[in-house]
Amino acid sequence: MESATQPGLVGAIRIDLVRLHETWMELVFPRQLDAGRSVIGKWKPQTGPQRAAYSVWSALGVPLVALAYPLLLLGFATRFYAKRLDSAGARLGLVGVVLLSVVVWGALTAFARYQFSTNGFLAVLAASLVATLSAALAVVFSRVGGRGTSVLFAYPSVMTALFLPPVVAALYSPTLSEIVFPGSQTVAIWLLDNVLAIGGLDQFLRERFTLEGFAYVLMWFGVAVPLGWLLGIVVALADIVRPRRR
Repeated sequence: MESATQPGLVGAIRIDLVRLHETWMELVFPRQLDAGRSVIGKWKPQTGPQRAAYSVWSALGVPLVALAYPLLLLGFATRFYAKRLDSAGARLGLVGVVLLSVVVWGALTAFARYQFSTNGFLAVLAASLVATLSAALAVVFSRVGGRGTSVLFAYPSVMTALFLPPVVAALYSPTLSEIVFPGSQTVAIWLLDNVLAIGGLDQFLRERFTLEGFAYVLMWFGVAVPLGWLLGIVVALADIVRPRRR
């Protein structure tokens, strides 16, 4: 039997869906989200035009809520791991995060020094420096400016710090290239066939660019930024629908 304070899986999903829909309604109408905490209560339409607009907006929100719910689940999962990364960053501090990045990507750079050509070594070194800078910026942006700054800058910085050095190293390592490049091609094809298939953008990219060499680095940088924005947005949505317990 479920605890009185635990609604169970079906109950939790129902609560999430209701709050998602209330968040949608809040975009246009006042006092829709968390109206129970207000003395005034939930706003209700009074006139005929208000009731019609309210009903139409509410109906439009139903399919959008259904589509947004998987993103909400992604937000819950991302928030779970982001919270742990943030806690680790808080314990390490800015200097600790920089030192950790230097150790991790420094080891990759040292490997490149003895295994790659001079150009390969310099490319990995540059990527490691950018990744370290990105990791430092991620810590700074996560602590200043609020949620908007985290979404716009912190999450993309984290993605860049994670993606850039391995992709650059794969340009000069046959072992890494066998892992990174086939997966990159799969991701590129999926993006072209789905995300970028609007307005012929996929055809434009196919005709003018070939996915080889440094294009892999540009591709993953192009993926890291919007992916960071997406993760930041779904975490923000998760915070609205199911606020973190203090």
